[in-house]
Amino acid sequence: MIAYATVSTVTYNGGVGTRVKALREAMDLSLRDLAERSGVSAPMLSQVERGETSPTLAIAERIAGGLELSLSQLLRLDERRHVVVTRSGDRRVRERHGHRTEELTPPLPGQRADVSVHTLEPGAATGRADDPPLHEPGARETAIVLDGAVSLMIDDERHDLADGDSVTFDADLPHRFANEGERAAQFLAVVAAGLRRS
Repeated sequence: MIAYATVSTVTYNGGVGTRVKALREAMDLSLRDLAERSGVSAPMLSQVERGETSPTLAIAERIAGGLELSLSQLLRLDERRHVVVTRSGDRRVRERHGHRTEELTPPLPGQRADVSVHTLEPGAATGRADDPPLHEPGARETAIVLDGAVSLMIDDERHDLADGDSVTFDADLPHRFANEGERAAQFLAVVAAGLRRS
């Protein structure tokens, strides 16, 4: 339930501060990162997360934008029975050096799996050979090639994957996918956190 005070502040019986913190951490953002993305100061964000202040509607909307959500998504006004539909045009998208990532799963608190579609232009890769692992210890990844061909470099080994092939590996090891072909390649990646024993 949302209550609007006379100064247009948001009070949310689900704990908006707790939700903001969980979403921020799920996106691996620091308070400073979210401050830069939202235009809301880090001290104000910290107060909201600790429940020391209730944000105004305008501030809550800016925080939602920094988390790549609408205000209603942040406040869970549009969720029914814990089902969140992400329309194809509403996916979070990142593009860098010929690598396009489309996140299919929304950044929900406590989420233990992430599903994304990756498109690699010819000559592009998901990262440099010396990049550190992006996933937490114990994470496991399964990738399925949807179109074209890619090569997976992991633990000093190369695995060539063609259309329809899949691979499962420990995602906390340094790895990268590369497209050495002459046309774009696409694969689906599912990363599950903390499944493998150390």
